[in-house]
Amino acid sequence: MVQLTERAVGKVKEIMSSQEPQPGGLRIAVVGGGCSGFSYSMAFENSPNMLDKTYNYDGLKVFVDQASLLYLDGAEVDYVETLEGSGFKFNNPQVKSTCGCGSSFQV
Repeated sequence: MVQLTERAVGKVKEIMSSQEPQPGGLRIAVVGGGCSGFSYSMAFENSPNMLDKTYNYDGLKVFVDQASLLYLDGAEVDYVETLEGSGFKFNNPQVKSTCGCGSSFQV
């Protein structure tokens, strides 16, 4: 199961509220590519696909496909703000290594 922190949920809801038309939820996925083999993807969607697992975080629907669930089990998504910038951060215990840029990983 993938977890979202309260900060991440709040930020996603804030961004969604500015979209027109407002999307139905957030898709989180693991996609092939990047220098270490996999990378994370986040995108707004109106409805889940047939085989998606749907999570509900304080009214925010999060859709995850079955293949991505294998790589996201136990992962936590947070929203961080630092001097270098702000964004969503994935803390995934299954990751064995990451690349230098920090946006792709290997399991």
